Amino acid sequence: MPIAHVNAAKWSLSALAAGVLLAGCSGSVSIGNSDPKMASDKLADTVAEKLASTMNQPKPDITCPDDLVGKVDTTTRCTLNAKDGSTLGITVTVTGVDGKQINFDIKADDTPTPAPN
Repeated sequence: MPIAHVNAAKWSLSALAAGVLLAGCSGSVSIGNSDPKMASDKLADTVAEKLASTMNQPKPDITCPDDLVGKVDTTTRCTLNAKDGSTLGITVTVTGVDGKQINFDIKADDTPTPAPN
């Protein structure tokens, strides 16, 4: 039986949140400049790819307003934007830096923010 578009979007966001919380995610990216910093657009793309691969779902729309500084325990916040207008906060935490490579973990918030009415 087909699932309505809105219900499917809510299910996908809920499933993604649950999967990220249960499975956890981590990533690693080598960057090409001398400063250990990842640009916000590259970070958003990397987080989206990691979540899609972990959850076996299409690549979600992720935005990260700040660059990720390559210093252990540094965090930044990103947002997963669902098609129904709801959002889910994502915390990215640097777990290690090896030269120009930044290793990080991804953790979704427990509860999404509903779409505005």
